[in-house]
Amino acid sequence: MSKLKNIIKQLSTKDYTAIYDSLINSNAEKSAYLLKFMREKQLSDTRIMEELEVNNNAYYTLRSRLNQKIEEYLLQEMESPRTSLIKKVATIHDIIFTKKRAIAIATLKKLEKELLDYDLSNELTIVYKTLKKLLINSPEDHFNYSQLYNRHVAYMLALDKAEDLLANYFKKYGDYFLTNDETDKIGLELLKNEMNNVANLYQSHRLFVYQSFINIFHQLYVEGKASPEMETTFEKIQTIFDSYYLDAIYYHLILVLEFLKTEYYGIVDKNGKLNKAIEDITESIPTIVSNYSLYTFSPSILLTKQKYYLLEHTEKMMYGETKELFEDYEINKLNIPEYIIYVNYRASACFFAEKYDEAAKVLNSLLNETALKKYPSALLEIKLFLALQYVMMKDHDLFNQLINSIQRQIRLIGKDECVHAVALTKIFKATLNEGKKGKKAKLSLLINKLTTSLPKYYSPFNYIPLDEAFAERLASI
Repeated sequence: MSKLKNIIKQLSTKDYTAIYDSLINSNAEKSAYLLKFMREKQLSDTRIMEELEVNNNAYYTLRSRLNQKIEEYLLQEMESPRTSLIKKVATIHDIIFTKKRAIAIATLKKLEKELLDYDLSNELTIVYKTLKKLLINSPEDHFNYSQLYNRHVAYMLALDKAEDLLANYFKKYGDYFLTNDETDKIGLELLKNEMNNVANLYQSHRLFVYQSFINIFHQLYVEGKASPEMETTFEKIQTIFDSYYLDAIYYHLILVLEFLKTEYYGIVDKNGKLNKAIEDITESIPTIVSNYSLYTFSPSILLTKQKYYLLEHTEKMMYGETKELFEDYEINKLNIPEYIIYVNYRASACFFAEKYDEAAKVLNSLLNETALKKYPSALLEIKLFLALQYVMMKDHDLFNQLINSIQRQIRLIGKDECVHAVALTKIFKATLNEGKKGKKAKLSLLINKLTTSLPKYYSPFNYIPLDEAFAERLASI
């Protein structure tokens, strides 16, 4: 059962009815019927599609929109008590000047307890600051609240630092992913260690969550390994999220946890859990990529999804599903690693669907709209992938113009630093210029050499099957 079905079945009758009526009133009948089918009937996804008379792509869109509608409703319901508390904090001065001293102190202490329950740290500092001033003539109480205030201010500074470390770590990882530069790797190690030092200063569930996000990701992607202890950490994080279910940040960070689980299962594929993890997270992929870069390296989910298509031999479906999934997606072109991976993902979908002209168009847009001098290797990879599209299009003129640029860049970088690029240029030339006789054998030999020389930094060629079928495809040109 998918994540969406689980959420729908756990809705209270009141919440379910309110969401259903809202969908009907806004003329979203199919979304309403989808909600009803998932709530009241034990139907498979295939059967629901038949009932709704929609294809697979439209079904993905319906599920995504329904999920968004439910999230908006639940978030609105969840934020109501939090908003009420924040408003109470905003009236503290009115309490001090209009209430008797004993009542004001009792009100603030009650507010303190409620703020602790909701983990509203910023507001707590205001309450502690006010209480220590009100109790200035009670030395012991004044001292206690002064200490609480000082500790909480220090904790807030630590929390701010942890959030900055989290964002800076994943920003630097984007550079490392595109370059595999050893200096960036050392920088990642330093940021990880600094996060651990900050988190170890306090017994804080929030710092533990942030610390775990970096440590798990670092182990999976920088060290390239997955350990069974990660599953224990996943459970601890989930327990924290369950305990603080009214926390607005945690409500959204559930997606980061699901993302890390998906990446983990992609490596270990324990008991086939990868299939369910991919199914549960697919609808949220555009949101993860665009909105979660401060908490993880979000574009990585695109590559995990692409590898899953290849694993299931369903890469031809990637084009239609990607078009539906990213229909309303707005790319952040200032985030260069995200932009590059997203465009290459779209181009790969076009390539698998044999829409080479469309792939070339999106790759050309990327080259024209983005300054990539900081990432010469990434620039070369984009040009190589574009050259492949021209080869598949049999466009000799565009290919010849581009291959000259590629060869100049190979000379600048150094042939020894991009052996795979040299191999690819040979493959492309052999595809367009060789006669049919012996062409397949020569291409197979070159492709075998290519597979052993692919770079450790990001290359779209690491995410397409360089197999005999690929060789046959080129040989037929």
